[in-house]
Amino acid sequence: MIQHLDSGQADFAERLEALRVTQSDNLAQVDAAVAGIIEHVAGRGDAAVLELTRRFDSNEATSLAELRVTGERFEAAANSIDPLVLEALTESVARVRAYHERQRAQLGAERWEYEDALGNRLGQIVRPMQRVGIYVPGGKATYPSTVIMTAVPARVAGVAELVLTVPAPAGEVSDVLLAAAHLTGIDEMFLVGGAQAVAALAHGTESIGRVDKIVGPGNAYVAAAKKQVFGHVGIDMVAGPSEVLVVADETANVDWLVLDLFAQAEHDEQAQAILVTTSEDVAARVVETVVARLPQMRREDVIRTSLAERGAVITVANEREVLEVVNLFAPEHLELAVADPDALLAGVRHAGAIFLGQHSAEVVGDYTAGPSHVLPTAGTARFASPLGVYDFMTRSSVVGCSARGAVHLGRAASILAREEGLDAHAEAAEGRVVG
Repeated sequence: MIQHLDSGQADFAERLEALRVTQSDNLAQVDAAVAGIIEHVAGRGDAAVLELTRRFDSNEATSLAELRVTGERFEAAANSIDPLVLEALTESVARVRAYHERQRAQLGAERWEYEDALGNRLGQIVRPMQRVGIYVPGGKATYPSTVIMTAVPARVAGVAELVLTVPAPAGEVSDVLLAAAHLTGIDEMFLVGGAQAVAALAHGTESIGRVDKIVGPGNAYVAAAKKQVFGHVGIDMVAGPSEVLVVADETANVDWLVLDLFAQAEHDEQAQAILVTTSEDVAARVVETVVARLPQMRREDVIRTSLAERGAVITVANEREVLEVVNLFAPEHLELAVADPDALLAGVRHAGAIFLGQHSAEVVGDYTAGPSHVLPTAGTARFASPLGVYDFMTRSSVVGCSARGAVHLGRAASILAREEGLDAHAEAAEGRVVG
């Protein structure tokens, strides 16, 4: 049901590496299909989006106006949902906003500048993007939390326009998702999903205006589309299946550990849930509890497949080996369910989000803790970061030379330009020197 690795095994390194391999079945077919969709939408605009929406979402709308969500529908949805759900959404929005407002303050001034000894002015201007597209997955499940985790940091950054797209099979969309869109101040929303939504946001159509950047997770087709339109627009990341790596010692609550593994595995069959421990007893009890509790789970089949194909319980000899495994995987989510998480934290080099102590369940990061749950996956935490206000801002360098500074800087620039064989560069610098 879930494999058990031990660092003392002769083939441990090979088995560990096999766990790190991301599922890549049919990637060539996905890329080819997505390229055709993007070309179709870029060339035919609304007509292509409607045709593809009929094909993939079984929605017979005859115009994009029918797929656009209006303000009245947002308000009606918010008023129709369970008051407890609305309260939870409101709290989530407030906490995510509070976190990102603090993050925004730490970025410093929107413009900074200094003057060097030659009187040259040097600095930077930081501006929010004008228009951002948010993709929220749909189909098997609905994710109002993703609306919050993408729209709120964009708003805090100062983005002027937010357009949301979500697949809506047969035209059905969750009122809870609409309520989340209402609470976060979405400006435009279209019931369009898949690669065609990404293409429309990237290239623009008669009804869907082009954006500066596209953010939000999706399936393999959405990820491939974001990768292919990068350059026309910015993207946050190319996200893969969700993952958690839980580190536990003998003080950890085994029932909680198992539920945390299940919580990750129930996303889909490609999700990855891994436990690492120095305790043989904890490892054995986790495996036993997985077997005992799995039949009680509503998404048993999904969890069972995920754990069997990509999950593992890993026993290692000491803390050094724990950290080696953690930093090798560079997981999207890292739980440190140990007695002294801060001591272990010092050795963690790569992780998207880190949860300290066994009371810090990864699931609160999905919904209400504050940081965005849009995180780097598949080991990309080695070079990528969680979505935040900085992802919705651009920076412009500022250079203002004084007359004296132009002479000093121009002489050195001319020498380097001629060394590179760029005579016009050199003369452009020398003109200021002579002048």
